[in-house]
Amino acid sequence: MSSTELQVVFEDNALLVVDKPAGLLSVPGRGEDKQDCLSARVQRRFADALVVHRLDMATSGLMIMARSAAAQRTLSDAFASRDVVKRYIAVVDGHIPVDGSEWNVIDLPILADWPNRPRRIIDTTLGKPSVTRWRVLVEGSPSQAASRIREPDTTRLELEPLTGRSHQLRVHLKSLGHAILGDTLYASPEGQAKSDRLLLHACGLTVKHPYTGQALEFRSAPPF
Repeated sequence: MSSTELQVVFEDNALLVVDKPAGLLSVPGRGEDKQDCLSARVQRRFADALVVHRLDMATSGLMIMARSAAAQRTLSDAFASRDVVKRYIAVVDGHIPVDGSEWNVIDLPILADWPNRPRRIIDTTLGKPSVTRWRVLVEGSPSQAASRIREPDTTRLELEPLTGRSHQLRVHLKSLGHAILGDTLYASPEGQAKSDRLLLHACGLTVKHPYTGQALEFRSAPPF
C-alpha cells in the first residue's frame, strides 16, 4: 500500500471501516519517522475522521474510525463495554488437533513486563483479567499464502478476544505453547523465521451503528 492508498471497507456520515496493512502504525508515534500511520492517511481523505481503537503495528485488518465526536463517544463506549465482537485469524507454530470446531477459552491475566517493554507476561497475581476464545480452522498450511509459511507444522486459528489487553492474543497463544508465526516479541527464533510478518489479521467486526443502533458486520479476508 502506498502512502496515498486506502482500503475503505465502509463509509457513511457516522463511521469509516478501513483495512490496515501490516507494518503500519494505527496512530502517530514519537519522532518524525513515526508520523506516517493509518489515522493520518485516513484523515488526509476524510478530514473529520477520529480514532476509536487501535491495532498493533504488526497486525493487519479491520479498524473503525468515527466521523463526529458523538459517534466517537458511542463507539468508544461500545468497545470499552465489550459490545463489539472482534474476530481474528492467526497462524501459529506447531500442530493443534481439530476438536470438532469447538471454541476453547484462555483465561489468564496479563501484566506489562516493565523491564522488557513493550512485552507483556502472564501474571496470576498482579495481571489484569484477560479472556480469549479460540478454535482450530485448518491444520497445516495449505493456505493461499503458503509462500509466507515455510514449515508444514502450523495451525490456523480463529480468535475472539473477550477483553482488550495490549498484545492479548499474542501473549495468550504463547502461553499455549503455540506462538503466532512471525511474532518478533513472543515467538521462538524458529517461529519468527517461518514468516516475514506477524500472521495475525483482524478479520471481523460486529458493531451497532452509533446513530441508528443497527447491527453492522464487516469482514476482511486475511492476506495469508
